[in-house]
Amino acid sequence: MSIIAQLVTSFIASSGFGVLFGAPVKSLLQCGFVGMSGWIFYYFLSQDIMDVVPATILAAILVSILSYTCSKIYKVPIIIFNISGIIPLVPGGMAYNAMRHFVENDYATAVELSAQVVFLAGGIALGLMFSEVVKQISNKLSFKR
Repeated sequence: MSIIAQLVTSFIASSGFGVLFGAPVKSLLQCGFVGMSGWIFYYFLSQDIMDVVPATILAAILVSILSYTCSKIYKVPIIIFNISGIIPLVPGGMAYNAMRHFVENDYATAVELSAQVVFLAGGIALGLMFSEVVKQISNKLSFKR
């Protein structure tokens, strides 16, 4: 799939989920931008540079940083950008395949895919949490000055 197709589909997925999530109409473009940025960063990292789990963690950190920035600029709660922006990184297709292999009694493949899903979902949570912790620490340090 070409880079343009990756950019367009990730933007549409993030903006579309923003619509489903009930994000304000004025913030749908930013939701799409956050999701598109996180996905394309993940895509480039996971091609040849690193494994998918660290790439997911770094992409989730980027999504969280961009979400924080957009929430400050546009005066909208950060959760709107976090949730919409993280959607392209969610391993839904892999979770579906894991469940399908369980149903087909192919347990070895199912367990392998399930473990990968758990690692990717944990990477998303870790990335969002890590950037939130860094933000809280920097806020505390700036108040002490």
